[in-house]
Amino acid sequence: MAQQSSVIVRLREMILRGELLPGERMPEAELATRLGVSRTPVRQALPALAQEGLLVPAGKRGYSVRSFTAQHSLDALRIRSVLEGFAARTVAERGPSPALLAALKACLYEGDAIFADRRLQDEDELRYADMNARFHHLILEAAQMPLLESLTERCNLVPFTAPKSIAFASANKERMFDFLFYAHGQHHGIVEAIEARQADRAEFLFREHAYTQEKSQAMNPEMGAIMARLNDAA
Repeated sequence: MAQQSSVIVRLREMILRGELLPGERMPEAELATRLGVSRTPVRQALPALAQEGLLVPAGKRGYSVRSFTAQHSLDALRIRSVLEGFAARTVAERGPSPALLAALKACLYEGDAIFADRRLQDEDELRYADMNARFHHLILEAAQMPLLESLTERCNLVPFTAPKSIAFASANKERMFDFLFYAHGQHHGIVEAIEARQADRAEFLFREHAYTQEKSQAMNPEMGAIMARLNDAA
């Protein structure tokens, strides 16, 4: 499992850096050789990256890098922020169930544990991404609006939009820590607003949370480089 997680992160970073270009096929054997691993973790990683929207099916069993533009990612992220903000407002207005609060606070505790040592370990990027995706899903699910969930899922299929896509590539660990620590502080504020049934505040904080992800992409030199290449090709 640890090797599969590492392969997912490394392939995501290769896409981010432009080493794997939009439309390029993802042959298991070649990727395994480049990464110095067996084909099994690569085979397991490709469907996971497809779920993130980074890859699309190609041929009978293969995948290729999804074609997209920088504006596609930006538009999807901003639309997702509106949808999720509305979900948070709805949940706060109705009042969260004890089960929802317990699940959300479990996410907070998990995130707090990641940052407890004031530094990031090798697996922490993926641990945070999994927790972040679960946090977002819990609030969407609690809104009990299937259409809202469906629209958000469509946004998340655009590369570097989904909550699980933490786009840092080879950025240093200190910079990554600062961003994720700040974003997790927003998680705490969102849960506090929902628990207090402060609908306006919950919506604002969730939309601001998405803006934080947008800002992280703009501040990441490697993300900026690939987005510039995509804009030139568009």
